[in-house]
Amino acid sequence: MKIGIMQPYFMPYIGYWQLIGAVDKFVILDDVNYIMRGFINRNSILLNGKPYRFTLPVEKASQNKLIQETALSFTQKSKMDFLKTICNAYRKSPHFEEIMPLITEAVNYEEADLTEFIRFSIERVIAFLHIDTEILLSSQIDKDNTLKAEKRIIEICKALHADTYINPCGGRALYSHSDFEREGIALFFLETKRENIIYSQNQDFFVENLSIIDVLMHNDIQTIKKYLNEYELRK
Repeated sequence: MKIGIMQPYFMPYIGYWQLIGAVDKFVILDDVNYIMRGFINRNSILLNGKPYRFTLPVEKASQNKLIQETALSFTQKSKMDFLKTICNAYRKSPHFEEIMPLITEAVNYEEADLTEFIRFSIERVIAFLHIDTEILLSSQIDKDNTLKAEKRIIEICKALHADTYINPCGGRALYSHSDFEREGIALFFLETKRENIIYSQNQDFFVENLSIIDVLMHNDIQTIKKYLNEYELRK
């Protein structure tokens, strides 16, 4: 049983989706503190040839609140403005007509709870990409919630009977192979082959590390599924 665990991010970069596709169960880590100015409710799209950072409005954002305790303040007007920005950015993209309804459905989802709002968008995207990974919430897993950091991750893996834990390569400094091995869990790090994920953005240069929105707008589903496999698992 392969497990991946990440905080909820709204329409994140392609590496997040590679991780979801690489595991049997993906756990949304919602019972940890909200990170101010992080990427939970923020990301970047391509607007007028440059990265444009969007932010979903959060009500009384605080790093002293858990993610699961955090609510959106996403008014209907704010949603319309955001969708208008997406339209302005991508209306000339080859897959705009196919993808814009998906983005619209995710944005218009009537849910104030930040975790549930993001979970819905994750489930819609993986359904579109035909990824059958099960999505779980860490807050709904029976475990010792006093544990922190690596011990908390190992606890979740044990609760789900995982024999393999996969984490993005950026988390190498956070985890110890020996600690996982003592619990009978193999630890791997997913490294995206960024050099193999370069596509036309209707301009002369490529801007990487954008939201999955950009990938969806510019590529057909067969190409995106190929990109989802452009990674290596490293010890």
